[in-house]
Amino acid sequence: MLIFNLGVYYLGIGKSFGLGYSPHVGVLLISGLLLGPYGAIGSVFGNFLCDLIRGYGLIVAVPSAIIGFGISYLAYKLWYEKIMNIPITKPRLNDTSHILLFFAIILICSTLYAVMHQKLIYLTIPNIADITDAIGMGYFLNFINSSFIFGIIGIWLSKKFNFYHVPEKSKKKLNKKLYSVLGWVLIVSTLVVLITGYTFKLDSIIVLAELIFLIVLLFAYLTKPFTSDILEISSNSIPESVMQRFFIMILILAIFGFIISSDEVLIAVVDYYVPLELEDIAISMLLIIDVVLLIFLIPSLSVLRYIENRVINPLTSFSQIENFIHENQKIETEGLLDIYSPYMEDDDEIGTLARSYTNLINHNNSYIENIREIEGEKERIKAELDIATRIQQANLPTEAIDKKQFKVNGYSRPAKEVGGDFFDYYKLDEDNLALVIGDASGKGVPAALLATITQVIIKQLLRHEKDPSKVLFELNNQICENNSEVMFITLWLGIYNKATHTLTFSNAGHNPPLIKHNNKFEYLMVDEGIVLGILEDFEFKKDEIKLKDAVVVYTDGITDANNKNDEMFGEERLINFFNNFKSDSDPILPLLDDINDYIGDCEQFDDMTLLYLKIKDD
Repeated sequence: MLIFNLGVYYLGIGKSFGLGYSPHVGVLLISGLLLGPYGAIGSVFGNFLCDLIRGYGLIVAVPSAIIGFGISYLAYKLWYEKIMNIPITKPRLNDTSHILLFFAIILICSTLYAVMHQKLIYLTIPNIADITDAIGMGYFLNFINSSFIFGIIGIWLSKKFNFYHVPEKSKKKLNKKLYSVLGWVLIVSTLVVLITGYTFKLDSIIVLAELIFLIVLLFAYLTKPFTSDILEISSNSIPESVMQRFFIMILILAIFGFIISSDEVLIAVVDYYVPLELEDIAISMLLIIDVVLLIFLIPSLSVLRYIENRVINPLTSFSQIENFIHENQKIETEGLLDIYSPYMEDDDEIGTLARSYTNLINHNNSYIENIREIEGEKERIKAELDIATRIQQANLPTEAIDKKQFKVNGYSRPAKEVGGDFFDYYKLDEDNLALVIGDASGKGVPAALLATITQVIIKQLLRHEKDPSKVLFELNNQICENNSEVMFITLWLGIYNKATHTLTFSNAGHNPPLIKHNNKFEYLMVDEGIVLGILEDFEFKKDEIKLKDAVVVYTDGITDANNKNDEMFGEERLINFFNNFKSDSDPILPLLDDINDYIGDCEQFDDMTLLYLKIKDD
């Protein structure tokens, strides 16, 4: 306030009583608007000191300070007033509604300030009563122009640095009717006083009564409590970005107008042709600039309002969809119908966008519904797979057979919930032990079904036949009978006689077993045969060996396990493990640990199954 008040005065471009340039009056409005009563008090106190420094007596400075505080605080009150459907926010020029509110506040405050100071000067300095009309016009134009410029700059700075004074919600009950009447009486009374002052030569007593009446009405209205909720705006919006660019242009024009109207050369030229005082010329030029700005402003606001209603508001409404979107949930259409329905029939881009949004929402909801059905089906399948897993695991031996003469154990880990690998061992009679390991083609449920069926058929066949080759012959034919999917299974079947230490076996396309001979494991060279389920009436070969130490039978999921370098565990690494394993304990779990260390985090892509028979010393 001190800078603008005394600065222009000592520079010689500011005159007394509002004549010339008085930009400090705009500080009153913006300080009150942004900082409330504290800003109003601060700016009024600074103005009061400046008035005393400039030579105004207390009889002028004190009433002027009272009027200044009322006008400054009025701007604050009016901004946070609930007017029609304009949302109440901190001072921000983010749409045409707030722009018009800002202009209305400037117009109301400037008119009141000019009228009251005109009356004040008329009463306190009667020797210049003849020019009070010019004084009033000077205050009015200075207040409007400087409030407009400082207001735009101040609101932008306050938003950037977040300095505001926001009123607290009052607990007092608001008498809307009373304050509505007070507001309208204040506006009408101001206009009446303004008109009568220009029309009639009034007595000092009447002028004093008018001034007191307006001040009383003003401060009565300022007692209105704050009862409205303030909408918090946390981010920039498209309307605000548009308005900012619009106001930059207006601000440039306004500042350019000030510069033009204060140019001494131009004023001298006008003074040469127009018989007016220099102060009147400056005020007239300022008025002309305001008229030019107004001519530009009205159509610009009209265009902005149209864009806001036809483009920006619909887009702002459409952005509310964010509040209806939740992860893995359908979009509730009930609330969105009110948003999109007003634009559905529009034959333009907004209508297309509204219809597209609606279609997108419907498609999304249908998709979510389908996903839920799929998830439900997936859960059902998972539950069934869990049951299938338990059933398959129940068909496998759960404990090792540990006898005086031998120990047999096995392990199977499917790549999926269920797998195509299986192993089995069980006593056929007092002397004979059946050993079975198989690997059905593929993975998952189909392979598991084939493996389970095969396991059941083998048990049935072994009740009547102890020759592994004949069992495989009959098993192969039964699988071939109804094999519409052309699935197959590799299988190794052995029968160990503990009395004779003889292992009789037959192979159907399975990996050759590992036999420990002379304290060293080696691959047993056997007839591979063919896989089951491909060719009927195939004669499988029966082999027989004396088993003195141990035999290991496995599926290719063991040797084909890949590490991150796409290198397989391999047959050589497998035989090296068993040759280096010197413990008398069961080697199955240590082997699996070795495989896990080898493949690391790589996904298991095939079932892993192992069968181990250890002959004990008599």
